[in-house]
Amino acid sequence: MARFTKNRWTSAIIPALLIHIPIGTVYCWSVFKQLIADQLHASPASVEWGAIFFLGMSAAFAGPMVEKNIKKSALISMVCFVVGFAGTGVSIALGFLPGVFICYGAIMGVGLGIGYLTPVKNLMLWFADNKGLATGIAVAGFGLAKAIASPLIGSIGLVNMFYTLAVVYAIMMLVGFLLIRRPAGWVYDPATSYVSRVSILKKPVFWGIWIAFYINITCSLALISQEKDILHDVLRAFPQYANLSPAKFAAAISGIIGLVLAVDSVFNTAGRVGFSTLSDHLKRRETVYQIIFIMSIAVCLLQIFTNSIGNALLWAVLAMLFLVNAGYGGGFSTLPVLLDQHFGTKTVSTTHGLTLSAWAFAGLSGNQLASFVVAHAPDQAHRYAALIPVLTGLFVVALISISLVKYLGDRNVTKAVEDRG
Repeated sequence: MARFTKNRWTSAIIPALLIHIPIGTVYCWSVFKQLIADQLHASPASVEWGAIFFLGMSAAFAGPMVEKNIKKSALISMVCFVVGFAGTGVSIALGFLPGVFICYGAIMGVGLGIGYLTPVKNLMLWFADNKGLATGIAVAGFGLAKAIASPLIGSIGLVNMFYTLAVVYAIMMLVGFLLIRRPAGWVYDPATSYVSRVSILKKPVFWGIWIAFYINITCSLALISQEKDILHDVLRAFPQYANLSPAKFAAAISGIIGLVLAVDSVFNTAGRVGFSTLSDHLKRRETVYQIIFIMSIAVCLLQIFTNSIGNALLWAVLAMLFLVNAGYGGGFSTLPVLLDQHFGTKTVSTTHGLTLSAWAFAGLSGNQLASFVVAHAPDQAHRYAALIPVLTGLFVVALISISLVKYLGDRNVTKAVEDRG
C-alpha cells in the first residue's frame, strides 16, 4: 500500500472537503423550508421543491467536462453555488418565492451537481490503492453542512445565515478550486476518456446499478421524511406521555427527537466512510450493496414483527432508522468505486454523473411515496406502520437488481479469463 503523501491531502482530500461541505447544504432543506414558508407567508407545501432534481440532472450532463478540466468544473461549481445561495437570501428578504426556486433550486442545483462530481475521480486517481476510503471521506463531508448551518439560523436569523454562509462558502470553495489538481503525469486523453452516453445507457449493468441506487435513495428519503411522525406514534404509546396535551407532548419529546436526529447524522456519516472502506477489501464492490439491502430488509422486518409497544418497539424503530441511514450514506460513497469496477476510472466522471440522475428522480419520488402510502393507510391510527412493508418490498427489488449486476460482472470476468486462456 502506497504511503499517504502531503500532495494527496492538499491536492485531493482537502479540496474535496472544501467543495463538498458547502454543497452539502442541500441536506438542510428540511430545516429551511418551514422557516422560508413562515417568512414568505406561504404554505409549507408550496416550498417543498428543492435543489436535488437539478443536482442530479446537471451531474448527468457535466461528467465529460469534469473528465476534461477539473479546474473549470470547480470554478463553475463555486460560482453557481455561491450565486444561488446568496440569491436565495435576497429572494427571501424581498418576499419573492419564485426567486427561491430559481436560486436555491436551479442555479444552486447546477453548482451542486457539478461540485459533487468534481473531486471524485481526482480522489480515485490520487488514492488508487484506497479508492473507497478516499471517496468515503470526501462524501462524508457532504453531510457536515447541517451542523454548520442549523446553529447559525438560531443566532443570526434565516436571511443573514444565507448571506454569511455565502461568503464563508465562497472562500472555502475558492481555496478548494486553487488547491485541487490531478496527479503529476496525468494527461486527459480524449481517445480513452471519452465514452458515449448512449453506449453506457445501452448496458444492462448500468441500469441494474441505477435501479438499485434509485431504490436505496427513494426508500431512505421516504423513511427519513416520516421519521419524526414515526417517533411521535411510538412514543405516544408510553404511559408517561399518553395523557399529555399535544403541546406538552411535543415539548416533552423534543429532546428525544433531537437526539435521534443527531445520531442519525452519525450513522449516515459512518456509513459513508465505513461501507466504502469495506469495499476496498472485497473482491466485488456489489457485495457492499448486497450487505446494505439485506441489513435494511432485516431491520424493516424486525420493526414489522415487533408487535409489542414500549421499549421493544422503540428499539426496533431506532435500529431501522439508524441502519437505513447508514446504508443510505454507504450507497452514495460506494457508488463511484462500483462504477469504476464496471466501466473503468478513465470514464468514471461520466458514468457517475449519469447514475446520479437516479438521485434527481428519487428526490422527487421519495417524499411523495411516503405521503401517498401514509394518506391511504387502512389504519390511520397507526398509519406510518403501513410504509414499512412497502419499503421492505422495494429493498428486495434493489437486492435482486444488484445481485444480477454482480452475476453479470462475475460472468464477464470468467469470460475474459477464458478468452485469455
